[in-house]
Amino acid sequence: MEAGTLIAAFVIGLLGGVHCMGMCGGIVGALTLGIRGPVPGERARPAPFLLAYNLGRMTSYTLAGALAGGVGWFAAHLADVNQAQQVLQVLAGLFMIALGLYLAGWWHGLVYLERAGGLLWRRLEPLGRRVMPVRSPAQALGLGLVWGWLPCGLVYSVLFWSLAAGGAAQGAALMLAFGVGTLPNLLLMGVFAARLATVVQKAWVRGLAGAAVAGYGIYMLLVTW
Repeated sequence: MEAGTLIAAFVIGLLGGVHCMGMCGGIVGALTLGIRGPVPGERARPAPFLLAYNLGRMTSYTLAGALAGGVGWFAAHLADVNQAQQVLQVLAGLFMIALGLYLAGWWHGLVYLERAGGLLWRRLEPLGRRVMPVRSPAQALGLGLVWGWLPCGLVYSVLFWSLAAGGAAQGAALMLAFGVGTLPNLLLMGVFAARLATVVQKAWVRGLAGAAVAGYGIYMLLVTW
């Protein structure tokens, strides 16, 4: 896989911070406020918990990317490989454009995709409740592993991109790069949640991020065609 593709996935994760605030901000805020130290009444330092939570989340993203990449590779080899790869690349580009419009708040069609993912989430969400309240980084890691499957149009769009990555390893690398891109926003969110919320909710910030992602989707289509 080309380094440029991984960098693009990282940047999309970074720009997706305008969406992460709405989807995961409450989870991260609750995790930060709810952690307790080993001594009753004592608060623990949030950094190890936030790192463990995000490590679990990115692990789930990477696993999902490997599954998607493997499925895409298998599907491509059932038909003409080059033709199937082109079809997947076109669909991935269209999803990137849809994601850009979604991030900017100009179109909300991906909400239906998130609702479909809710069917799986209803089965997984009770697992996250078993490790709450979070009292150790190990519990935060377990929570992150579960919450990595939270229905999210941003994640689903990049996951669809993983279908066209060329294989399980490539799909895993793509989702890992995306997950690393989301990391700065979610780590800062645990410390500066209120201030970040004010910034990312500005229309021009969302519009700029969405336009950049949609622009990359158009670039993907042009390269494929």
